[in-house]
Amino acid sequence: MSTNLISGIIGLPLVGKTTIFNLLTNSNQEISNFLSGKTETITASAKVPDKRIDFLTNMYKPRKITFAQIQFSEVPGLVRGASEGKGVGNQFLSAIRNADLLVHVVRAFNNSDVPHVEDDVNPLRDIETIAVEVLLADMDLVEKRIERIQSGKKITKENAFELEVLKKCLAALEEESPISQLGLTEEEKVTLRNYAFLTEKPMMLVVNIDEDQFRAGTYPGKEEVVSYAASKGIAVIEICGRMEMEISQLPEEDRALFMEDLGITEPGIDRLARAVYDYLGLISFLTAGEDEVRAWTIKKSTDAKKAAGKIHSDIERGFIRAEVVAFEDLAEVGSMAKVKEKGLFRLEGKEYIVKDGDIINFRFNV
Repeated sequence: MSTNLISGIIGLPLVGKTTIFNLLTNSNQEISNFLSGKTETITASAKVPDKRIDFLTNMYKPRKITFAQIQFSEVPGLVRGASEGKGVGNQFLSAIRNADLLVHVVRAFNNSDVPHVEDDVNPLRDIETIAVEVLLADMDLVEKRIERIQSGKKITKENAFELEVLKKCLAALEEESPISQLGLTEEEKVTLRNYAFLTEKPMMLVVNIDEDQFRAGTYPGKEEVVSYAASKGIAVIEICGRMEMEISQLPEEDRALFMEDLGITEPGIDRLARAVYDYLGLISFLTAGEDEVRAWTIKKSTDAKKAAGKIHSDIERGFIRAEVVAFEDLAEVGSMAKVKEKGLFRLEGKEYIVKDGDIINFRFNV
């Protein structure tokens, strides 16, 4: 069962996509203050910060520590008209057709050294520009497929059904409505599965603010952005990319002081990684011992037997029981011995639905 879900980072040029990508994935991709015309998509893994792993690491002093990971792909900046081939065009959009979530980085920060591609900063306009480009890219795909089916010598029953669904999609896109809001049946969704439409994917907005805006807790156009996002059911996170970059470059001991001065309890980039993880419908169960403390990524509502398969197919095949302790219980009483003493240790069968933060030891026999 693969949970290697990918988040595609998109947005106009010079909005801070690479800064956010570097912060998330600990990469050092070059950040450009001008339109670099870069045309390749870069992908790297990000660690999902987890205080439970820190707690268990202190308890077990393991030889190895493994956090949950999410993959991020950053694509070159889109410009207005990319769907018609402007800028680097939208060839890069095919690179994120396999993404499970789109993370749209939107510029709110002011910086006279970094010109805005549209000459002035206007977050809502930029959000709508990208939404239109994504919509047009899907429309192009639908129109080409409709044409291909209709020009075929023989239209099979499957083709006829697909054609009907594609026409429904085209009508929605022409009304500027994403495919995700069409309310398609399961059968219709299966027909469209191979297209990986961009407007079918969930989206999250990351508003890149400057330090003054961070301190003020607002930015010009915030109300419009918040109400747009609410109307579309999109999550919004604010991050001051420049400040996060400064925090990340500080030695560990200075980091806490700097954050305290700013009244930050945790870096925004940590909040973003966890929000993406949550948005993708993922949770972690934990395994802990002197060898390794590790977070394992599964989809919500996964049963114990399937979760065991994340570790090894043999454990899934020979599953007997799951020994489960809720992390909160362990944190409260302080040791595994006390957990057992207080009767907080449970044996669960293969149908048990694993909860976020369950510490599990699987019993199996192969």
